[in-house]
Amino acid sequence: MKHAVIGLCSLAFSAPSLVQGAAPTAADLDFFEKEVRPILINRCYECHSTETGKSKGGLMMDTRAALLTGGDTGPALIAGQVENSLIVHAVRYQKQDLQMPPKGALPQKEVRVLEEWIRRGAPDPRTQAPAVAASGARKIDIEQGRQHWSFRPVQKVSPPVDVAPHPVDAFILTALRKKGLELAPRADPYTLIRRATFDLTGLPPTPEEISAYLAAHERDPQAAFRALVDRLLASPHYGEKWGRHWLDIARYADSNGLDENIALGTAWRYRDYVVSAFNEDLPFDQFLIQQIAGDLLPADSLSQRQRNATATGFLNLGAKVLAEPDKEKLLMDIIDEQIDTTGRAFMGMTLGCVRCHDHKFDPVLQSDYYALAAIFKSTHALSRDRLGALSLALETPLGGLDDFALVYSAERALALAKKELSAAQTAAKKTPGPESQARVDELMTRVEEVEKTLPDYPTALSVQDASTIHASLPIHIRGSHLTLGKAVARGYPQVMQPVTATAPQFPEKASGRLELARWLASPQHPLTSRVLVNRVW
Repeated sequence: MKHAVIGLCSLAFSAPSLVQGAAPTAADLDFFEKEVRPILINRCYECHSTETGKSKGGLMMDTRAALLTGGDTGPALIAGQVENSLIVHAVRYQKQDLQMPPKGALPQKEVRVLEEWIRRGAPDPRTQAPAVAASGARKIDIEQGRQHWSFRPVQKVSPPVDVAPHPVDAFILTALRKKGLELAPRADPYTLIRRATFDLTGLPPTPEEISAYLAAHERDPQAAFRALVDRLLASPHYGEKWGRHWLDIARYADSNGLDENIALGTAWRYRDYVVSAFNEDLPFDQFLIQQIAGDLLPADSLSQRQRNATATGFLNLGAKVLAEPDKEKLLMDIIDEQIDTTGRAFMGMTLGCVRCHDHKFDPVLQSDYYALAAIFKSTHALSRDRLGALSLALETPLGGLDDFALVYSAERALALAKKELSAAQTAAKKTPGPESQARVDELMTRVEEVEKTLPDYPTALSVQDASTIHASLPIHIRGSHLTLGKAVARGYPQVMQPVTATAPQFPEKASGRLELARWLASPQHPLTSRVLVNRVW
């Protein structure tokens, strides 16, 4: 992987970009897709969209232009001006004659999202209302989509002959000459060592390193450069420099962000895993599989088990609104974040928007999203407190003992105690009384006692297969878990599978993440390789 250097900009939110007329940034559009569009679809489209054929008050809300034009009472919003935008006055429910949506006020969190959106300048990629077929849904031609070069099998291509010594340079130079251009002149030795050192380690070369390289270059330029690159790739700073580019892709941070911004105390273990993976030249297919399903891989030693579990921190980083009172929504929001990150990192595609509707540009169906969601719904990313309520991000014990049996025995005892407590709590709800409550109290005490007997070993931010495996998941109409459609079996996006491919097979008692990871890393799935090549380039 050292020769597959990865680079991608972080998607951290930025300041408003449209107020001064500038084009929206990627972060602005990401904010719209993740935060704003679901609100508009779930709260507004029923009465103000082309899809429903309704424009109450003369207002349509499925394009930016329609919002700026407004309805009978004028523009619905003024970009950058929160207090002067009618949509804000309506959702704040402060005026008796202007309250939207009419069936009830929005949660304050959603009001704040709309306010922030307008403050940013109302970034919005919707230039026209979605195309609506007779059935009420946009038609996507999967077979036509499969013809796109990125989804088609890799073909062997011969480089242009006698154009340049390296085949990559030959392709580049041929294309440049068609435009009347040539390659840039070769760099002098001093410039070359500075470029290579900064590029591979992020640090400047020392005066001693420069002098040694210049002397070696005089004797044999090619041998000197090969030795330079080998030395830089062997430096621990190589992994620190290039690992951080993958950490940007993996949205690495030491806290969950958003509402309470709770510290993720062991996120650094994932950071160190990434740095080590680059420094150890871990093959990219293994790097991918470990991050998606490391906890499901066999391990020959405790250290390998630790490494595999730590790698799955990839799926548990990222923003989470842990204070979300609707826990089912919280779970689906986490799944959405996992799918979106996996799509961007390994497929080079934005899949988050497909939670609510078929993709507006790419040949990806909403059913494809829920086929993936069923895999991630079968995965735990949150821990539970002693009462069984969803709590903080999941931490997996890494073990500090060579005796697996002792570690697992303690974990099994704790799991059994928690299972009995859960059953007692359920029984107490059905038949409340002193006896049932006493039983609950007794088992809660037992759980606490068993927890004290657990071996003292470190933990890592990670994921695990859930106790309930979802072989399918219903489509959430407009992305809402409260409105369910037809069930979709676990699977992968159809456009990425050849017509002749058999349906993916998933084990009944496992999430399917391992199968997903191996499919992403398979040579028969060329999109992943192409995405990585583009990142390297």
